[in-house]
Amino acid sequence: QVQLVEFGGGSVQAGGSLRLSCAASGYRYSNYAMAWFRQAPGKEREGVAAIDSIFRTSYSDSVKGRFTISRDNTKNTLYLQMNSLKPEDTAMYYCAADSGWKSSNQALREGEYNYWGQGTQVTVSS
Repeated sequence: QVQLVEFGGGSVQAGGSLRLSCAASGYRYSNYAMAWFRQAPGKEREGVAAIDSIFRTSYSDSVKGRFTISRDNTKNTLYLQMNSLKPEDTAMYYCAADSGWKSSNQALREGEYNYWGQGTQVTVSS
């Protein structure tokens, strides 16, 4: 059974940093594409960053240059380093996983992922 558990959310002032972690279990982690999504109140869930089994990465334009996605296959853990945070980054952040290969156009689409964590809240104050 696939399980994804996110850690590391919290409250931070604008310009600050946070690192999110997602601990994965129940499947062959190294073979799966992984991604971070976020959902702000009243808005749709959006893809933030993705990394596939051969470490290719994709980022949304809104976080490119500020966020870095990485994975440690020895620890079955996904990370999202978030720097220069802005109030508009405030959202619930979700970890997602899927076994299928994805093109760069697919990597940040919610419908491409079958497994989801429960989310961790990130709040950025101005």
